[in-house]
Amino acid sequence: MSEITLYVDGACRGNPGLGGWGAYIITKDTEHKICGGEPDTTNNRMELTAAIEGIKFCPVDAKLIIWTDSNYVKRGITEWISGWKKKNWKDVKNPDLWQTLDQVCQGRDIEWNWIKGHAGHPGNEMADQLANQGADQTAEQLKNSLQANDKKKQSEDWLLNDPFGLDLNDQDEEVEEEVEIDLAENDDQAEYSTDEVASNSSDIVKTVDAQDLNSESVDQNVPQLAEKSHPHIVVTPARLNLQGPRQLILDTETTGFYYQDTDRIIEVGAIEMINRKLTGSSIHIYINPKKPVGESEAIHGISDDFLKDKPIFEEIAAELYKYLKGAEIIAHNATFDMNFLDMEFKRAGFGTLSEVCAVTDTLAMAKAKHPGQKNSLDALVKRYEVPQRDRTFHGALLDAEILSDVYLAMTGGQVSFDIDALSAHDHHSETGQNQYQKIEVDLPIIYASDEELAAHQKWIEDYQEKNGEPCLFAK
Repeated sequence: MSEITLYVDGACRGNPGLGGWGAYIITKDTEHKICGGEPDTTNNRMELTAAIEGIKFCPVDAKLIIWTDSNYVKRGITEWISGWKKKNWKDVKNPDLWQTLDQVCQGRDIEWNWIKGHAGHPGNEMADQLANQGADQTAEQLKNSLQANDKKKQSEDWLLNDPFGLDLNDQDEEVEEEVEIDLAENDDQAEYSTDEVASNSSDIVKTVDAQDLNSESVDQNVPQLAEKSHPHIVVTPARLNLQGPRQLILDTETTGFYYQDTDRIIEVGAIEMINRKLTGSSIHIYINPKKPVGESEAIHGISDDFLKDKPIFEEIAAELYKYLKGAEIIAHNATFDMNFLDMEFKRAGFGTLSEVCAVTDTLAMAKAKHPGQKNSLDALVKRYEVPQRDRTFHGALLDAEILSDVYLAMTGGQVSFDIDALSAHDHHSETGQNQYQKIEVDLPIIYASDEELAAHQKWIEDYQEKNGEPCLFAK
């Protein structure tokens, strides 16, 4: 029996949002790379799809050794699935994919393994790269489809072809409601161009050049990066074009607590919020501290081996400073993060970040609101019933996402205005009776000109000639 090793991974830009899956398949003699994606999905669905497609690609009689960085997939297929079957998949999320995965595993010899993601393992990194490539291809296809439909709509005389909208189909309506998807290059794409990936195998779904599409749709509030962004800086453009002061929910991971001369930053993550709405823009960077991470690895899970090929702070300082400059920085125990950032920027030849940014400390806010209580980020998540996320290891971008939910909850939640309710209230008197005012307006009557009547008559004749019958407007 032949033995095949698979590394499978999923990616999602927003959850739900644009997603991709990838499978890196290694046999005794060769390797294969396959990928794909969906325009509106979740990370868990992409993780499951990667496993399904990877297994389906392999011969039934081969022994499969599968590595996934998703405990959801690994434990689901090895531990939980028997219970799900007994209760007939009741209350199980993604039952369609779980049933498909269970079906493709039948009659196969499979060994399931978990591997920590983004820890520098070549197989897992390649699978992650393929997942992002699948997302890029899906977005490009969607963009091309939208453009083709726009051109088609512009070229058609909709009034002549379908004056009452009777022939509009669901697809046309969906296209009109689609929101343009913004793409951003990621660090994996920058390290490996899609052309390089394609050269290693003929089995990849057709590749596209890595490029930053839809750059014109980026929010004007987001600083524009240099033409050649550093390959290890991942900046996601905004999906919402909002106007107002920028707030950046930020977190860092470091080698320790002493910013003055010994410890250094190894990860920075920040997400953008304007008018209490997350725009979708974010920045994420791993940084080589030029020293061992030591015991701090137990907290953040980032190893020396993973960081060895990452840039030093001086190499990414300009772009990071440009993205952060002028925004209000929101951080939990902000003094810790700002001390490290100020020191790093000073070493790199910049001014301190605190001189060009306002700073809000959510830890100080929490202590003022809840004196004498635990006010760690985990404690606030439980207190405000923020959706749980896996924090086995701390990560800068993950903690920033959690903190954004906590900050909105602490400061009153996301405010919405019920215009109908306000309007109805305005019409009520103190006694609760509706007040209406009758307004009489003499509306002018505008008659069609001779030219307009002639154009209308020609349209009626064109309609009859095309459809073989007179339209309702014909006399």
